Amino acid sequence: MPSRDDRVVSGGGNVDGFVAHGWASVRDAFAANLATGRDLGASVAVYHQGHKVVDLSGGWFDARRTRAYAADTLQVVFSTGKAVLATAAAVCVERGWLDYDDRVSDHWPEFAAHGKDDATAAQLLSHQCGLICPDDPLTLAEILDWEIITSSLADTVPDWPIGSGHGYHALTFGWLAGELIRRVDPRRRSLRRFVADELARPLQIDLSVGLPRSAAGRLSPMVGDMVRFSDDPMVQAITDELMDPETRTSRAYTLRGAIEGERTLNRRDVQRAEVPAVNAVTDARSLARLMAATMRPLDGIRLLGGEVLERARHPVTPPGEKDLCLLIPTSYSMGYLTGDYYTSFAGPGSFGHTGAGGSVAFAQPERDLSFAYVMNQMSAGLAGYDRADNLIAATVDAADHA
Repeated sequence: MPSRDDRVVSGGGNVDGFVAHGWASVRDAFAANLATGRDLGASVAVYHQGHKVVDLSGGWFDARRTRAYAADTLQVVFSTGKAVLATAAAVCVERGWLDYDDRVSDHWPEFAAHGKDDATAAQLLSHQCGLICPDDPLTLAEILDWEIITSSLADTVPDWPIGSGHGYHALTFGWLAGELIRRVDPRRRSLRRFVADELARPLQIDLSVGLPRSAAGRLSPMVGDMVRFSDDPMVQAITDELMDPETRTSRAYTLRGAIEGERTLNRRDVQRAEVPAVNAVTDARSLARLMAATMRPLDGIRLLGGEVLERARHPVTPPGEKDLCLLIPTSYSMGYLTGDYYTSFAGPGSFGHTGAGGSVAFAQPERDLSFAYVMNQMSAGLAGYDRADNLIAATVDAADHA
């Protein structure tokens, strides 16, 4: 509930929610994104020093603008959901079920095939294992079957020597990390159930892996897709790679054409399945609270202790190392993105993840700050984080003057 210092806001663009005293600049940046048409519908939330200081939604639920983007609207957040996976894995470490230095094959024996027996959980979580696409040609129906896709990945030959470099496992990261979590969990729960039991329910947040049938009416559809041409030479280079089915980029993002970008991910059967690298369903309020709970207790719930948090957010990939799939420098810790070519979040120490189209969630212990932004209008490019960058800049400024 808003405190007496909070300012309830409502106005143009259907902007609604509240901002705490001193955080109005975030509201202004959010409203500007909507007013200029850069956003159709979106939500943004911020926690600072354990308190929720921004919680806004606004714009339109659908392209025809027949319904407001309300406080209870949900969104598929694409790869921003990888921050959820990284947090789930860190919870396993916190509980003593997993050590980042463990060999994956000690928990998942089938993973040892084709020389992968010494690969560590740290290497798997930092995109170093080269399992960007299963060797087996799989149909979409087979990909949506957890046992088939995880078994296929366990039996896949690495695309590069494990540990020799890193490349973005755009889709397979979810099944790889998810199966590792399932294997170390004493109750062997599905990833969907694990996230519900260990993250969503304790924190009382709206977060699920895949779309619950009961929430279908609240899910805002993604509008538009990523453009195929860009004035940014680096973006265009990545786009060209994505269009060539033989490249690592294309195989990582499409699994040899089985996944057709946003068109596939907007399908109800895909949204309801467990495709955890890209189909977490949530809102900004929930993501910001999740990330805040990695740093400090919220209503008595803290997900990670200080030692595990420091290990989880510490970059593993070498500074400036080019991503073998994205062709640009990216930096990863234990499943979290720690800054890349397109975004540095709030600066050094930040950890989280971005998602296709523009969504983002991160935390920064140095400022005791967490931030999340989700939206339904895809960006005009592969990155498109300028909308979020405006909000992040306002957030950091407000935090530094709080």
